[in-house]
Amino acid sequence: MMDAAEWLARIHALDRPARFRVMNVCGGHERSITMAGLRKALPEGVEIIPGPGCPVCVCPEETIYQAMQLALTRPITLVCFGDMLRVPVNVPRGEPRSLEDARAAGADVRPIASPLEAVRIARQSPREVVFFAAGFETTTAPVAAMLAEGVPENLSVLLAARRTWPAVAMLLDSGQARFDALIAPGHVATIMGAEEWAAVPQRYGMPAAVAGFTPESLLAAMWSVLRQHIEGRSFLDNCYPELVRPDGNPTARVRLVEVMRVVDAPWRGIGVIPASGFALSEAYAVHDANQRFPLEQPFGRRRAGQMPPGCGCADVVLGKIYPDQCALYGRACTPRNPVGPCMVSDEGACRIWWAGGTRTARGTGSACASADRPRPAPPPAGAGPEPA
Repeated sequence: MMDAAEWLARIHALDRPARFRVMNVCGGHERSITMAGLRKALPEGVEIIPGPGCPVCVCPEETIYQAMQLALTRPITLVCFGDMLRVPVNVPRGEPRSLEDARAAGADVRPIASPLEAVRIARQSPREVVFFAAGFETTTAPVAAMLAEGVPENLSVLLAARRTWPAVAMLLDSGQARFDALIAPGHVATIMGAEEWAAVPQRYGMPAAVAGFTPESLLAAMWSVLRQHIEGRSFLDNCYPELVRPDGNPTARVRLVEVMRVVDAPWRGIGVIPASGFALSEAYAVHDANQRFPLEQPFGRRRAGQMPPGCGCADVVLGKIYPDQCALYGRACTPRNPVGPCMVSDEGACRIWWAGGTRTARGTGSACASADRPRPAPPPAGAGPEPA
């Protein structure tokens, strides 16, 4: 097996185009790319664009607000994955603006690391327990398995689960895709299978490769899609064969079909994407928090469902801008005081870039030199992230 240096040498040896843009569709990939400094190591003109790889970032604002209201107004315990706690919602000044604020105001909100913790808390609690479950297929499959195996009667699920492929298909179908190749998400592919991404070359004629999370796997995928582009042939390459099979994890997929149904679903700041969400099937509706604890949607809440004013998280998720091209990045929006969800989650590109050393927005004249900062060469009109 070749090491990262050997893969880099092979990439540099290719007769490359002047500009080549690759979108990665995984927050874990983005974290590995940034922390390993791969952008700086790649040849001039080869760009890696963060894509829709953060489920927390696209979780509907109104669902987070609903979870807050349940925790604040009902005698329940609300549990959720830890990176949901600080995601802000649009509320008047002085009101709780996150689940963390709701907990500070007296709500029983608890972070968990797995669905098994939700089951344990419910079994030990005399109260109703609501599991606010946001995630892509990787985390949704364990939620489905949890329900299929049986849960306590006092446990219900507030589901904000999303499917990754429909968001990418939406970008490709729009005709405005700002990338030339795709690195498919390794974790999602372990569940759904590599073949889910075969439509990228087959339907859109674009090179694609599934990657793991080591520099070696990511660089192998970069080399593969570059070579495909240069040779004028597109196919799906599996550069993560250790865990990814063509049909994924059959047991997990059966659980998803058994417990969930596919629905049209809203993505924060983006809108409704057809067939991009999961909802509980009728057989498991008794554990649907929406049915067990219906809430009247309040009227008059400004920007309900949207990003905060000035926040560019939706454009970051769609690959239209790089994180540091958002006007709020490093100014009003930092991990200590996040404005948008991309600065909160460990899978959010803004949070990852901040951790990687990029601390100010471009064009301020005082940007920190980041070892992983993309080269800001101006792209042609209508293609690639635009300079801020």
